[in-house]
Amino acid sequence: MNALVAYFSASGITAKVAKKLAEAIGAELYEICPKTPYSRVDLDWTNKQSRSSVEMNDKSCRPKLLDTAAPVAAADVVFIGYPVWWYREPSIIDSFLDAYDFTGKKIILFATSGGSDIGKEAPARVAEISGAVVLPGKRFAASVTRVELMVWAKSLI
Repeated sequence: MNALVAYFSASGITAKVAKKLAEAIGAELYEICPKTPYSRVDLDWTNKQSRSSVEMNDKSCRPKLLDTAAPVAAADVVFIGYPVWWYREPSIIDSFLDAYDFTGKKIILFATSGGSDIGKEAPARVAEISGAVVLPGKRFAASVTRVELMVWAKSLI
């Protein structure tokens, strides 16, 4: 099995969980980066005019990716991780999903949040991808251990 852990992380929390997951299952790790990085001001959820607020209010928004070099083609299983923003995946995840062919791949979402669930939007969005097998995703706290991630991942693949 060739697994890929692709993730977007604005504050570093999702990055830490993604790295633990990749190490636990021997997967390749790929960071999903926006072409224009998010600044602190961009991430100010209290400002309705901040970049992230504007993007999250427009479900058709697709921020540009820095690159499309993720080794998706070589993977059998693709874990996609993200922080929960406004009860859903950040728009950059939708950009990532649009950029690749997931035919024949197993896709498993994972999210990080202090309390919000993984949400319904990303799982519904992934379910629409033609030719992909979507397995149940899960939300994790920053404190999740490598062993907990390994047990979860191995139960799905």
